[in-house]
Amino acid sequence: MPRPRKCRKVCCLPKVSEFMPSGGASDEACVVMTVDEYETIRLIDKENFSQEECGKYMHIARTTVQQIYDSARKKLAEVVVDGKILRIEGGDYRLCDGAETTCGCGGCPKHRCRAQVLNKDKGDH
Repeated sequence: MPRPRKCRKVCCLPKVSEFMPSGGASDEACVVMTVDEYETIRLIDKENFSQEECGKYMHIARTTVQQIYDSARKKLAEVVVDGKILRIEGGDYRLCDGAETTCGCGGCPKHRCRAQVLNKDKGDH
């Protein structure tokens, strides 16, 4: 019996969950990327995390990050090269609850908002 999948920690859902070529495309030409695949792309390619750092942040092994990242990159290549629709949805993930003292990526909107409120409160006294 295979091990149950761990829920991967995700900072926040994507701002845009569907991308389409400017010339349009049929729904048959749709690639679905999971939210946890999106998160590995965001952390590694945008936030410059190593795969090891990404794994620690998402609470999964580096080898699992490598598999998820490889799958996500192949999907992105298919979308860009073949002009397909990209939908980001589903996957095994849990959203950051904002209760951690620090956000691993430093970019969690919940933590930025909390920091702004705390800084504003300090300035009022």
